[in-house]
Amino acid sequence: MRFSAVVAALLPVGFALAQTTHTVKVGENGGLTYDPTSVTAANGDTIEFQFLSKNHTVTQSTFASPCSNITDATGLVTGVDSGYQFVPTNATSFPVWSITVNNASTPLWFYCRQAKHCQAGMVFAVNPTAAKTYEAFAAAAALSDAVDGSASTTNGAASNTTTSGTAAASGSAASATGSTGSAAASGALNPSASASGSTASPSAVGTGNGAGAVHAGAGAMLLSLAGLSLGMLL
Repeated sequence: MRFSAVVAALLPVGFALAQTTHTVKVGENGGLTYDPTSVTAANGDTIEFQFLSKNHTVTQSTFASPCSNITDATGLVTGVDSGYQFVPTNATSFPVWSITVNNASTPLWFYCRQAKHCQAGMVFAVNPTAAKTYEAFAAAAALSDAVDGSASTTNGAASNTTTSGTAAASGSAASATGSTGSAAASGALNPSASASGSTASPSAVGTGNGAGAVHAGAGAMLLSLAGLSLGMLL
């Protein structure tokens, strides 16, 4: 009886620690790249974008219109956007923007809206499918005539996150806070992702961000509570 109670108390800790942080390097070595170009993420996983050079964005689009912002019928942007993240040549700290996947069954599509970076191959996918592959998405991007997301798509159903920091966006599926600002998105009852932003020092790049710390902190709290319960039972 006591053992069962303790195990039940510890289960949330295991779930929190099992979540994975996927690191994506944006503009590494001055290139027009996201590295890796796509990830396969499970529910609860965090995708951390680390901006390493120049002035890039992580902007949500759709498979059908890779280099275009997602908008509604009125032209309001409903997809999410990290905003332009400028990194000086001699930078000693780097912007970090993250999303947490809440609905892994829905593919997510992103691009950089700086100039013609999207057409040059600066696109990214989360959970692409056999029917909608990253390769097909990148090929369509190369043929796009959109600049800075100007050729918008009237379809807000696929939006999943909202921006942190410099640019705010509302969408149909998520909410977010940022290191230099905050934004909230309204819409679906089952958001597929949430987002947050921060700044990382060189030693922290590639090692995770505050989102992971939140999960770890929650796990530590639950572990403490479980220990307290065990003491009371004994």
